[in-house]
Amino acid sequence: MEKLFTKIANWVAHVAGLPPTFAICCAIIVVWAVSGPYFGFSDTWQLVINTGTTIITFLMVFLIQNTQNRDGAAIQAKLDELIRVSRAHNHFIGIEHLTESEVEEIRAKCERAARRHDQKIAAAAGKKAVAQKRGTKKQAA
Repeated sequence: MEKLFTKIANWVAHVAGLPPTFAICCAIIVVWAVSGPYFGFSDTWQLVINTGTTIITFLMVFLIQNTQNRDGAAIQAKLDELIRVSRAHNHFIGIEHLTESEVEEIRAKCERAARRHDQKIAAAAGKKAVAQKRGTKKQAA
């Protein structure tokens, strides 16, 4: 059952994102709007489009959420594998299961570490530039 749902969800998500699908939906809205005078802009005429769009939106929310959940889990698995086989810190594996505040705390620590690293690189580059400048002055003398 899960494989069938996944197959259907992937197919619907793919088809829903195609330009012809958007064009067909626009055409349906135009036909509905143009048919308004014929039906006297009745409550039933309005109910048809409201009901149709509500049902489609309701179902699409679940299909899109399913697709995003699978994509997110796949990306996390790939990132975890990259972390595992690299020199990165393995304690980052699985942080997607932490609370939002815990993840925010880790992100803030990473940003501080990146700033310190950038400052070290900038300082080293500055020292190198000064040393090179002094070296060219000595050669000129």
